[in-house]
Amino acid sequence: MFPYPSGVLHMGHVRVYTISDTLARFHSMRGKHVIHPMGWDAFGLPAENAAIERGIAPDQWTRSNIAKMKDQLSLILTDFDWTRELATCNPDYYKWTQHIFLQLFSHDMVYQKEAMVNWDPVDQTVLANEQVDKDGLSWRSGAVVEQRKLKQWFARISAYAQDLLDDLDTLDWPEHVKSMQANWIGRSEGAEFDFYLDPLTAPAGVDVQSVSVFTSRPDTLFGVSYLAVAPDHPLVSKLCLTKDNADSVVERARDIVNNPSGSCDCSHSAKTGTFTGLYAIHPLDSSRKVPIYIADYVLSGYGTGAVMGVPAHDVRDHKFCQENAITSIQPVVEPMPEYEASPTVGNASQFTGMGVLCKITENGKFGGMLSKDAGQAIIAAATAEGRGRAVVNYRMRDWLLSRQRYWGAPVPIIHCPSCGAVPVPEADLPVKLPTGVELSGRGGSPLARATEWLNCKCPQCNSPAKRDTDTLDTFVDSSWYYLRYIDPHNNKLPFDPAKASAAMPVDIYIGGVEHAILHLLYARFICKFLWRTHAFGLPDTQQGSRLGRSYKGEPFKRLLTQGMIDSNSSQPHIIGTRQRPEMTYEKMSKSKYNGVDPSETVRKFGADATRLHMLYLAPPQDVLEWDTQSIIGMQRWINRVGRLVDSASESSRLSSTLDEALTSRSDWNKESKETYRQTNVAIQKVTEALETTFSFNTAIAALIELTNHLFLVENRTHSTFGYGLVCLVKMLSPMAPSIGEELWEIAGKNGYLNTLGIECRTLSNNMGGVFLQSWPSLDKSALKKHSVTVVVQVNGKVRFKLEDVDADQGQDELLQIAKEQSQAQKWLFDKNSGAPKDIIKVIHVPNKLINIIVK
Repeated sequence: MFPYPSGVLHMGHVRVYTISDTLARFHSMRGKHVIHPMGWDAFGLPAENAAIERGIAPDQWTRSNIAKMKDQLSLILTDFDWTRELATCNPDYYKWTQHIFLQLFSHDMVYQKEAMVNWDPVDQTVLANEQVDKDGLSWRSGAVVEQRKLKQWFARISAYAQDLLDDLDTLDWPEHVKSMQANWIGRSEGAEFDFYLDPLTAPAGVDVQSVSVFTSRPDTLFGVSYLAVAPDHPLVSKLCLTKDNADSVVERARDIVNNPSGSCDCSHSAKTGTFTGLYAIHPLDSSRKVPIYIADYVLSGYGTGAVMGVPAHDVRDHKFCQENAITSIQPVVEPMPEYEASPTVGNASQFTGMGVLCKITENGKFGGMLSKDAGQAIIAAATAEGRGRAVVNYRMRDWLLSRQRYWGAPVPIIHCPSCGAVPVPEADLPVKLPTGVELSGRGGSPLARATEWLNCKCPQCNSPAKRDTDTLDTFVDSSWYYLRYIDPHNNKLPFDPAKASAAMPVDIYIGGVEHAILHLLYARFICKFLWRTHAFGLPDTQQGSRLGRSYKGEPFKRLLTQGMIDSNSSQPHIIGTRQRPEMTYEKMSKSKYNGVDPSETVRKFGADATRLHMLYLAPPQDVLEWDTQSIIGMQRWINRVGRLVDSASESSRLSSTLDEALTSRSDWNKESKETYRQTNVAIQKVTEALETTFSFNTAIAALIELTNHLFLVENRTHSTFGYGLVCLVKMLSPMAPSIGEELWEIAGKNGYLNTLGIECRTLSNNMGGVFLQSWPSLDKSALKKHSVTVVVQVNGKVRFKLEDVDADQGQDELLQIAKEQSQAQKWLFDKNSGAPKDIIKVIHVPNKLINIIVK
């Protein structure tokens, strides 16, 4: 994932980009065409706020930070394709962000409406629901979020809800990330019922005739004790309320909006409500009148903006009833013997499971039915009466796109008094941000004050009009940048459809789990939209080299979510005893001032050791406890590999070239065979780690083990030693590129590579270096051990061992070898006569043990 250009590279950046760089170099050596680009998520509130604090333009601040971070990224030896570099704040990029917005507009996938929105009073902007945490706080500023009614732009992501849910099954993503998205989408099957207003309580001439509610438990319909509507529901207006209480109810609704206790998703907290004075008629029992309340926990953007309160079967509804003195009915109980009367609902816990409907008057003909059957029958009855229907509902609401700030892509819409909202013509894109706008962070959108930019002509009728003064959420910019990487210099389209069809989807996408719901969900939505509208590929046809009939418009094939980095770089001790206390770690962050400066670590230990240490400390998905004290181990290992290359170069006359040695194998002794086997074991482990499991710590451990073996090899003029050393340097290089290139250069200059029959491609002769070499290929036949140690047991007890016996020896051969050992005289022969003892049974575990049972 591309970074926000904060101007400071932190260890989290080092981890994610070391991982991506390692994988990119590995796949390149495997002969694949790799796109490993870099760009900048450059729009957004942090840059604007920083610019306000410093009295400079956001553009100046952002570009200065980009330059700093490019220099810092070079310190950790990342090999990005800088020809593909992009920044979302560049007009040649956000031109196409605006183009995509207009495509959404033309397909009726964006719309503008007045809505209750989350308002950050610190950053002075609107927040999407996903940007408000469970405590009602802004994800960025931490301010308590307020509710305001504003005219905003929304994207119909809800129209893609089922596809976004279904296609999670096609993705090679961590299960917990897929679960997070599935829960956020929140599919719920149930019913929608229409409660018509009681004409005796509703004033004449009201616009609202009924209140529709969604429930996932239609079997509880006869337990409805009240209806609750959102504070901004159409019902809450003076026209719909009785004359006596209209003013007080509307005022109370305004108070609820401004001070919502429902912003915290806590089902056990007290719920605020106020009675409207209105009643509704039960859809299947016209004799029952249900009171209507305004409640702070009901959200207008979810479902119908109204819910039915069933206190006997819902903890929140029960609490609301207690707070507002509403009587309750319990229609459903656990499956038990016949219920002839409704149990009293008091302070006991509510039954929230599926059960059986009580045989009580309220349940009518549905009494005695199981919840599942009753729910279906109740829906059918309501449908027949025209008072209900089966419905699938989703928790996810439409994506709020508008932001009332300066530093973002302007919404490409012109508002005309006659024509309404008119798209900016494609030929006039991009709508550039005006310069010289005074930024204060207060008073709504700064673009509204840029009068020369604001006032324009309507593209349809040429009348005076005004530009939209909102900017787009920065998640719009980041929802499609991976597609621009494919064709970054195209000035006619966002990207060439053929190039995108050939390259998509992204094979490996690396980033933090904190992006599971925001960025990843929005990117999936936009990519699916572009695919469906034929911006690349064609649905249900064979297109390009990668997009077949099974492709569903998904942007990221495989997701790797790296864990956080916790900091503890000190070595405290207790003064009196000099003992080390128990250490704990906490997440590195700018706010805690506990970050480790990567440039300082690289200066002290080197980039290769820093990268290796980062990869070795923990699997990438785990939290990494950063400890600079142990990084010295990586330095020592690097030095050992260097000494191996130096020693090999000093005795560079080898017995044969690699091709000759690996073909004939005529002069291979036990040591040569074991070196070849150990090398292929390492090849297998490292390849699997970099290609499949991403267990970089396992890969490094395998290379350390191979290094240790090569140090023990006595005959370093044998070609198998050269083979092992060359494979070691190649496999080390993606993770430690600088030392890899240097060692390859040394081996090339002194002729060692030539003696192995390897073309001497080094950086110094302008033919490239180790990264132009092919990745070592695995010889599976070499993985078997040529000799093993077999434990000999007599009557179940270990008596001696058979060292260096040929692998895969049969039981009879091993038994004979065991008998020939000097130790066998004591255990397998009679001490008096010297005759062999009678063998009752032999238990053989191949290549491990032989257990001889004797009388």
